[in-house]
Amino acid sequence: QVQLAESGGGAVQAGGSLRLSCVVSGYSLTQNICMGWFRHAPGKEREGLASIGVDGQPSYGKSVKGRCTISKANAKKTVYLQLDRLQPEDTSQYTCAAAPGWRACGLWVGFTYWGQGTQVGVSS
Repeated sequence: QVQLAESGGGAVQAGGSLRLSCVVSGYSLTQNICMGWFRHAPGKEREGLASIGVDGQPSYGKSVKGRCTISKANAKKTVYLQLDRLQPEDTSQYTCAAAPGWRACGLWVGFTYWGQGTQVGVSS
């Protein structure tokens, strides 16, 4: 089975950046798969931040477009999320997700495997 393990969360000051990692096991990033990053803060709906397909094509949610970068290292079986110019509103639990079998990423659908999440707190 696909297993996902996030890391890199913690406390960050406003204006700073975060870089999260998601190690994927049980599946190859060179096979058909869409990888995504989501966040879910209390009182808010889960929000899709970014996704990347097997071909490396990225997509971004409107709320973070322009300051968000998703990337992957196939050999390391790791997907990364960088978010710049952080604000307190970015405080949330960030979760990695996988949609194995997908030839390309669509909208925020098809994700059947989820990591445990990593907490990010942004202070002003």
